[in-house]
Amino acid sequence: MDSSAARGATAQDLARKQREISVAEFFEKNRQILGFDSPQRSLATCVKEAVDNSLDACEEAGLLPDIYVEIRRAPGDAANLFRVIVEDNGPGIVAEQVPRVFGKLLYGSHFHVIRQSRGQQGIGISACVLYAQLTTGRPALVLTKTAPDRPASRVELTLDTRRNEARVLRREEASWDRPRGTRVELEVRGAYFTGRRSVPEYLRACAIVNPHARITFLDPEGMEARFDRSSDHLPRLPGESKPHPGGTEMGTLLKMVEHYAGALGEFLQGEFARVGPKTAREIADAAQMDPQMRVGDLTRGQAQRLVESFRRVKLLPPSADSLSPIGEDLMFRGLQKGVTADFISVVTRPPGSHGGHPFIVEVALAYGGAAPREEKVEVLRFANRVPLLYQPGACALTHAVERVHWRPYGLDQSGESLPQGPALLLVHLASTHVPFVSESKDAVADIPEVLAELDLALKQVGRDLKGFLSKRKGIEKRREKEDLIQRILPKLAEKVGGVLQRPPPDTAPVVARIMGNLLLQRDGARLHAANHGEAPRRFHLAARSHQVRKEWDLSLEPGARRTLDFPADHVHVEGLPAEMVTLGRGLAPLDDGKSPRGPVTRVHNPGRREAPAGPTSSSLAPLPRTGATGKRETSPTTLAAFSAEPEKPEEATRP
Repeated sequence: MDSSAARGATAQDLARKQREISVAEFFEKNRQILGFDSPQRSLATCVKEAVDNSLDACEEAGLLPDIYVEIRRAPGDAANLFRVIVEDNGPGIVAEQVPRVFGKLLYGSHFHVIRQSRGQQGIGISACVLYAQLTTGRPALVLTKTAPDRPASRVELTLDTRRNEARVLRREEASWDRPRGTRVELEVRGAYFTGRRSVPEYLRACAIVNPHARITFLDPEGMEARFDRSSDHLPRLPGESKPHPGGTEMGTLLKMVEHYAGALGEFLQGEFARVGPKTAREIADAAQMDPQMRVGDLTRGQAQRLVESFRRVKLLPPSADSLSPIGEDLMFRGLQKGVTADFISVVTRPPGSHGGHPFIVEVALAYGGAAPREEKVEVLRFANRVPLLYQPGACALTHAVERVHWRPYGLDQSGESLPQGPALLLVHLASTHVPFVSESKDAVADIPEVLAELDLALKQVGRDLKGFLSKRKGIEKRREKEDLIQRILPKLAEKVGGVLQRPPPDTAPVVARIMGNLLLQRDGARLHAANHGEAPRRFHLAARSHQVRKEWDLSLEPGARRTLDFPADHVHVEGLPAEMVTLGRGLAPLDDGKSPRGPVTRVHNPGRREAPAGPTSSSLAPLPRTGATGKRETSPTTLAAFSAEPEKPEEATRP
């Protein structure tokens, strides 16, 4: 037996064993922290990190993202080996930077900048390279091109974990038909599946909150899925921000003043966000310090008083210029593209702050359509436009949904759990510093300020849902009443006509008067519109006669009538529920495929331009914002419908 072991290790023995641990070695042995804890999650993480990088790069370069994702089975007998390919049309990467970007952990361009971005630490894609070489021993292949007139660079590399540096195995020029962009290929051990928390689910969710992106996916079976963009507008690129005094701690302050040679007042105004001359004086007075004193002469005690004064002085909240929320219109379009629904409500809350970091909470609720009625609602969680697939039970976004009492809003709920019903909730947190609970970035911590804003937004969409369900119930009662009248009145008219030996009269005008509806009648070569309701009616009317089509925007006061010189045989009304429109004899609903609105649009707020009822095209202009909450109602739509371009009417008149 070793004598040193028998007597116990000395301090000198222990010192000889100690050595520095690189960050790559740490994550090599603790890869589960980064999201590589199971074959299923590992495959999804590799796709997620590569797609997030592509979206960030395209947006920063001002390019509409066009991303191609492919998962193919690796050659050989192993069923759990896959080749992951992600390709984009971004600005590309300078050849000298490729080894650092893909082969060095904690290397990136976002960590030292205070603004919203998908990635921050510079760990994601290099961690995927590390996981690939750990599980398959294969190097990563990167193909990148920065300009149409320059050749592409092809680099094969692995990661040296001892030194946390890339080991370039091969570097060469290559030809590539893209004008610019980046393509990364990784061979990894994983498990491919569909359904919740899978790669297809991530891409679907990604398309919902990034409606400006086109994503094409080819699965291992060769089946292609395409998520077309529904908006040609890039999100606003957030600007950089200075640190806010409300989130500054003692060590950070000492680091900031270390090399500053100016006066305290100048330091506060120049180095912090939202601090003007008046606020700077108030902070100095609260700390019992002279605004003209040299910052370099600060003692530790004075620095502590300064930090405490940040908490006592009333400060302006952080600016939201460093944030880029999705926005109500794009959330609505994204949900229309990805789900079927009868009603959609979207809310973007005003900016808030936590620990000196600005944030914005956004919530959308889609109700009805194909959603199952007896299951818990689906909650789509996002942070800085990135889908959060795992750890829903540990996430503040889920906790906020569970803490709302949903029964008064029309959804079943048992205790503090997710509600049940045919609904989907989208919850998004945009912040310069998302408080994730771990490095895998799958769950948001329970920050009180964030939870409070989420509660307000969720209750707002709940109230919108309650109003929609209430109005729909009234419409159903109205439909039942009209059905009863329609069964009795024609028979009565037929009997009276028989007694008088005359043809039975058109009962539509009588039904319209009883129900208070908008009546559309044809009289020879003219079309009549009459408002029998007690409120003004504004609506869009489309009519067709043989192959001729015309459109009008009309407004009728109660009891008013409008005559149009057009021999219509088919009509379509947008802006009123179908139950409030009565068609006279000889008229039929218009459904000629030339309008994406569908045969009849149903809305719960007459007079306001609402979402179209039928298949919607991605080329439509942005919908107008409607009030503080952006409520809109739409009939069910399908994903396939968004690839169709709308045809223009042959003739359109706007009196």
